[in-house]
Amino acid sequence: MLPALRMLVGMLIAALVIVALFFGRDLLVPLALAMLLGFLLDPAVSRLKRWGLSRMGATLVVVAITLCALGGMGAYLTNQVSQLSADLPTYQSTIRTKLRELHKYVSGPSVWDGARKTYDAVEKEIVGPSGRQPAPRVQRVEIQPTELKPLAQFTAWLDRVSEPVLMAGIVLLFVVLILLDRDDLRDRLIRLMGGNLHLATNALDEASQRIGRYLRMQFIVNASYGVPMAVGLWFIGVPGAILWGVVAAIMRFVPYVGPMISALFPLALAFAVDPGWNMFLWTLGLILLLELISNNVIEPWLYGTSTGLSTISIIVSATFWTALWGPVGLMLSTPLTVCLLVLGRYLPALQFMEVLLGNAPVLDAPHRLYQRLLGGDVEEAIELCTDTVEALVPAKSTPGQVSDAVTRLYDDVVMPALRVATSHHTGAATAAHRLRLAQGMDLLLGELAEQYPARAAEPAPAPARRARVHCVGARWEVDALAATAMAHALALGGQAVSHSPHALTARMQAPEERNWQDTELLCLSVFTPQPQAQVRQICRRLRRRWPGLRIVLALWNAPPELLAENAAQQLGVDAIATSVRELLLRCDALLAPTPGGPRAAPVGEGDAARVVALKASGWLEPSHTEDIHEMVVQAANAFHVPFAQVSLVDADWVHTPGTLLPPAGGAGEANGLERALSVCSYVVHQDNDLQVEDIARDPRFADNPMLQAAQVRFYAGVPLRDRHGMVLGSFCIMDTQPRSLAASEFALLHDMARQLQATLSTSAEVPPPPDSGTRHEADGQPSGPLLGPSPGPALV
Repeated sequence: MLPALRMLVGMLIAALVIVALFFGRDLLVPLALAMLLGFLLDPAVSRLKRWGLSRMGATLVVVAITLCALGGMGAYLTNQVSQLSADLPTYQSTIRTKLRELHKYVSGPSVWDGARKTYDAVEKEIVGPSGRQPAPRVQRVEIQPTELKPLAQFTAWLDRVSEPVLMAGIVLLFVVLILLDRDDLRDRLIRLMGGNLHLATNALDEASQRIGRYLRMQFIVNASYGVPMAVGLWFIGVPGAILWGVVAAIMRFVPYVGPMISALFPLALAFAVDPGWNMFLWTLGLILLLELISNNVIEPWLYGTSTGLSTISIIVSATFWTALWGPVGLMLSTPLTVCLLVLGRYLPALQFMEVLLGNAPVLDAPHRLYQRLLGGDVEEAIELCTDTVEALVPAKSTPGQVSDAVTRLYDDVVMPALRVATSHHTGAATAAHRLRLAQGMDLLLGELAEQYPARAAEPAPAPARRARVHCVGARWEVDALAATAMAHALALGGQAVSHSPHALTARMQAPEERNWQDTELLCLSVFTPQPQAQVRQICRRLRRRWPGLRIVLALWNAPPELLAENAAQQLGVDAIATSVRELLLRCDALLAPTPGGPRAAPVGEGDAARVVALKASGWLEPSHTEDIHEMVVQAANAFHVPFAQVSLVDADWVHTPGTLLPPAGGAGEANGLERALSVCSYVVHQDNDLQVEDIARDPRFADNPMLQAAQVRFYAGVPLRDRHGMVLGSFCIMDTQPRSLAASEFALLHDMARQLQATLSTSAEVPPPPDSGTRHEADGQPSGPLLGPSPGPALV
């Protein structure tokens, strides 16, 4: 009964809130309008305050300018309306003529006249002489209104005017109070949201950013619609063109209904003014053209995901708020719904609001893929995967970029979906579900292999680089499906690879073995959470048959104890991989001509031009050391890591003007290291972000002696570019424990990198003073691993 009771209480609370919103609209509507105007005017108040005005003075100036602008616009529009009202009687003859023409056209002969006459004749024959008699005509009665006295007329007019005037006064008062006491109101809202200052601050910041961005974009969209409307109507010759342009811009603040209402006025006037139809048709064409451009080009370009609301939630919320508060509710529907969305994101009790109103997927990509396959929607599953790949590759992609994108698809979507399938295999899944999953995944992998084929082998491939690799599943069909994906990723990486369509059994069937005669490396896919005994048995049988066969074990559900340093030796394999990316790196390392040791990043064809740009940028000047080191310290403290570094990659050397890594023994006094030992050189080569969650599990860096000396286990770096977009180095953070960065943390790292780029580019234009030197830490500055030493020899 507890879940049902909770639902009943929730529905009761929702009903009470809706009733309160309806009956309290006289107070809540002005308050909501005032908050909306407060979001719109607060940036101007803050700007004037930064220029030296007090909060009171800035508020009064902004409100006065706003009232003057609204008053001037109202006076102009009133004048335009008065002129149109005076000119309307002159258009009566044109309107009568067109209406007569339309009446003749409608009442004239048509293709349905014959059918109508036949129907009338048949009806008369059926009814006959004794049919129904015409009803007697009702006498017309006209009611004359009572003539009101002047005092009564004034009282009635005052009743109609007092309500909007009173609401405008209340809104103005609330706006002034909100702008004056913004900080105090924010503190009170934070206190009402609980004691978690981080959560409340993030919620208020997100709500203000979304609503403010929505209002600014709405203003730009409306102006981009109203100005061309006024200009076009002026060229067409419609009277009051500026008036209708302003009305069109204002009415677009009302979703859906506003554009249709604003289009009626110029269309009706064009119909009344021109004796012909040219003006009406040109006006209609102008409105349709502006609607198409605004709805399909400008709004998607400017809005993007500014509100975070789904389309259906915008429509439903507009209907809901209109039913509660009328036309004002329609205008306020989007900002109010954004507030509900933000509350649902940060308050657990209202989390259902984010699910109902947001445009973000409620299921992640692996669960969506798994659900599509369970439902038999293979086409949607293929579309989901191809869209993921296409979003990761640029318009003109290289084979390496396609290979990386497909590898990320397998790591982030396909393998997690298979992992979900294994967890549901003996529980919720039925036989039909398992059959649909296996057949759908097989079709999906085949389609991916056709759409993203492996590049052809070279005419004379080097045997060491084109070694034979075979992928096979260990136990059941899910293992075999993963092996198919592994084979595709290895083929895209340049390996000559084959795979078995079915998993191995305990008896090691002979038809599978004949494909392994030339195999140098066997990749064994395992989804079993505890595969120790099974893997040892399979490896012993394989070693007896092929003693020189090397085995890489791909563990997709590996427990932590199987990832220890000696786990591979205990299981009887050469290496263990937990992702497709790691599998590719392990295979490349095992098949390399000289396995072992750190691997240098490749050097691209345009690296010489990049080195010239680095030397011409001025970033290597000693005068920049202070700014770079300050930014490095800020990054280390912000991300709570012991190490951060700025690396500028030269031809054979990596300069590190800012680093928090301790000096390496024997590294000398130069600030930097060889390029072949630098992780940052991979960022420069890839021209993209690089994150190594566990350096000990990455064959490229696991044997790097400098990283081992500093006990670095995690690396995340972003490119540093000059004003022409050339990658000159990287801005990175490091930790002694494996970890990963969220998307928001990577965005922050990019922001800091852009800030450093702007500082270096700006200061490079000004010659440094002759006595510039390195800044020393202030007395009393706390010391510790986060602050690090002054710039010294680098490790990465």
